[in-house]
Amino acid sequence: MSLYDIEVRTIRGEPKKLSDYRGEVMLIVNTASKCGFAPQYKGLQRLHETYGPRGLRVLGFPSNQFARQEPAGEAAIEQHCQLNHGVTFPLHAKIDVRGPDAHPLFRHLTREARGFLGTKTIKWNFTKFLVDREGRVVKRFAPNVTPDRIEPYLEKLL
Repeated sequence: MSLYDIEVRTIRGEPKKLSDYRGEVMLIVNTASKCGFAPQYKGLQRLHETYGPRGLRVLGFPSNQFARQEPAGEAAIEQHCQLNHGVTFPLHAKIDVRGPDAHPLFRHLTREARGFLGTKTIKWNFTKFLVDREGRVVKRFAPNVTPDRIEPYLEKLL
């Protein structure tokens, strides 16, 4: 299965095919508004603004699986991200990113790019996956890796 075969839902519940991003670089992030890493939203937004014209798509996927740090519904998540962090990059419906109910997107991402010591599981919010223009998962970044530290990798792919 290709990443482009996977369908997701936008934060407003509309179906979205990842094949719509074919030919673009994607930075896919599991997010949570009440997480200590939530200030990274601003850095992700800056990447979106800076590199979007060159073909970067930052895609946020809220999840409530880590210490219940995303308890709100989609409308409240969207509003919070816009008002508090200025987010305009695409946000998606809240999903599971690990465990038996993990969304197929995150099952694919964790299979293709393993974490520390080869683990597949996502350990916390704001784990980031970098996908090249051909749909290959090329790098996984731990939650503590800030968006500015991803820029050298973006430069190589864009």
